[in-house]
Amino acid sequence: MHYKAELEFLRKFFKNFHVSTSIICPKTPPISEFDLGLRRMISNDINYDLLISLNSNITRTNIIYRIHDEFFCNYICLQLPSDDIAPSHLVIGPYTTRNITKTLLLQLTARLSLTPKQFKQLQKYYTNLIMIPNEDMIFSIVTTFGECLWGGLENFSVETIDKRIPDSVEPVATRPDFQEPEEAFLTMQILEKRYEAENELIHAVSQGLIHKAEMVMMNKNFPSLEQRVSDPVRDIKNYCIIMNTLLRKGAEQGLVHPLHIDSLSSRFARKIEQVTSPEGGQTLQKEMIHKYCLLVKNHSMKGFSLLVQKVVTRIDSDLTADLSLKTHAKLLNVNASYLSTLFKKETGMTLTDYVNKKRIENAVFLLNSTNMQIQTIAQHCGIPDVNYFTKLFKKFIGKTPKEYKNQLS
Repeated sequence: MHYKAELEFLRKFFKNFHVSTSIICPKTPPISEFDLGLRRMISNDINYDLLISLNSNITRTNIIYRIHDEFFCNYICLQLPSDDIAPSHLVIGPYTTRNITKTLLLQLTARLSLTPKQFKQLQKYYTNLIMIPNEDMIFSIVTTFGECLWGGLENFSVETIDKRIPDSVEPVATRPDFQEPEEAFLTMQILEKRYEAENELIHAVSQGLIHKAEMVMMNKNFPSLEQRVSDPVRDIKNYCIIMNTLLRKGAEQGLVHPLHIDSLSSRFARKIEQVTSPEGGQTLQKEMIHKYCLLVKNHSMKGFSLLVQKVVTRIDSDLTADLSLKTHAKLLNVNASYLSTLFKKETGMTLTDYVNKKRIENAVFLLNSTNMQIQTIAQHCGIPDVNYFTKLFKKFIGKTPKEYKNQLS
């Protein structure tokens, strides 16, 4: 098909927004549950064939349908061009554009005469359903896809289907053949998605990919935002603690030394207990993701041998120590010449240059973030001779420490 690449892009786009997409083909039974099992949760006799593939309302070509269903869910649906007699449909959704409150769910439960157990499952379902308050951006992507399918905006139209529960609906729980839906299946699906999202986060952090980690963070499956305790502040603190633990594992998989991980983790553990609002907790979570990804970028030792890992960790842990090649070789009980060759091979620079680079990077940080005197900064960087410190600083930065400080002010 001529639109294969565009379709793959569209589905990947929605996947990153954590919105499900389904290709529903009548020739390939059984048809996937496009609503993520919502209707099956409410009633066991739902026929998904009739709802989508055989639904006469959406079988016309060159039309993009915006569907608002009777369960507060939104979908975008269109028939894909095909030479087959029974073409496939692309279904995007479900997602919601509003906050599904407990009151709304209670009204729906009463309307359909659902049981308390079904109401509890509905709460879980909507807790994990992505909310998109403004559809304009995602719909512009879909209409652009429509241009690719049909050759221009003038070649297709957009229609809205607004479904409502009819007044004469037969209450589900009063039907003679009604059976209480199985809760374990829904719970299992939610847990599977949550653990999948957690593993995606760990992997993204292990690679230092801030943008990918932030996209995972947008996923309502991570962590499940259902309220677990009555105090919302304690609730967000608990989720922050969970995230801190997951991010630690991500940094560990990124081969960051525990020395650095523990330092950052402890800092965030203190910050978590200082959170005073759910909004403050969410802001802290974003900061945690950002800082852990930077930690991996700056301190990952992937590709380093165990010897070089130990040298790099010792350098990072104390820039004021004796970091000479001779001292490192003695502490590690290896030949100095061998260590020197190995270090340059794996890092691309000599041990001396690496140490000087780290010391000057720390000097730049101290100049930017403190009012310390230049001589004091030199001492904190392990270079007591201020003249030598100035010479090194200019070599790496192109300015003397004094010139750099004056530029900041």
